[in-house]
Amino acid sequence: MSGVRQLAHAAAILAAIEAGEHPNLVLVQNPSDDPTLLRLIAVCEARGIALRRESENDLRRMSQTSPPALALALLGRNPAASLEEALALDGAFWLLSGMTYPGNVGFALRCVEVAGADAVAVDASFSPQERDQALRFSMRANRFMPVFWEESLRVVELARRAGRFVVALEDVGACAPWEVDLTQPVLCVVGGERHGVMQEILKQSDAIVRIPMAGFIPSYNLQAAVTTLAIERLRQLALRTSQ
Repeated sequence: MSGVRQLAHAAAILAAIEAGEHPNLVLVQNPSDDPTLLRLIAVCEARGIALRRESENDLRRMSQTSPPALALALLGRNPAASLEEALALDGAFWLLSGMTYPGNVGFALRCVEVAGADAVAVDASFSPQERDQALRFSMRANRFMPVFWEESLRVVELARRAGRFVVALEDVGACAPWEVDLTQPVLCVVGGERHGVMQEILKQSDAIVRIPMAGFIPSYNLQAAVTTLAIERLRQLALRTSQ
């Protein structure tokens, strides 16, 4: 099962590299005169490991440690992977189809990155400025996860060729998210705010799931729907690991 790990602190990252691990990305605080951090920078540059210099504030926001680490490494996911490479993995690939609002896309991107997605494809008629706006709302999640701007039906076709189980989230679904196995290599399709998942995709889906609703308003917002499905997948993975 593919996964994503964050490794903190320059000394730990150096030890992992010496043990044969190859981080897909290393973030280091800039500026810094810490000798271990400077050695990590030199090793990354010598070995061709992708390196980004970030502000103290950015490292603080990304770090899972207290106090925040001066260096963070991304293991298990390659932000520079191609669409085909990402689809060949065995985790969750997300398709945001027919999107309308950059803010909603950005919040969804951040959500699925935090939930460990392999990658995301976005089908939206956004201008370059709107794409950038979406990425800013996502905390620039594309630094850590592949984000593709692709036509929906092409993504579904490639996903099916790669053997992914296609799950569409739509209010015509006949089952709840917890009634579908989300631990397998899966393509999770979420439709746009106005028209939902297109019929052509629903016809090709292996399962159509519906999030239960009990209010008067007939739908959740996009981020809530994505979050529900993403966390349900993490719950299933945790349950499988504990058995």
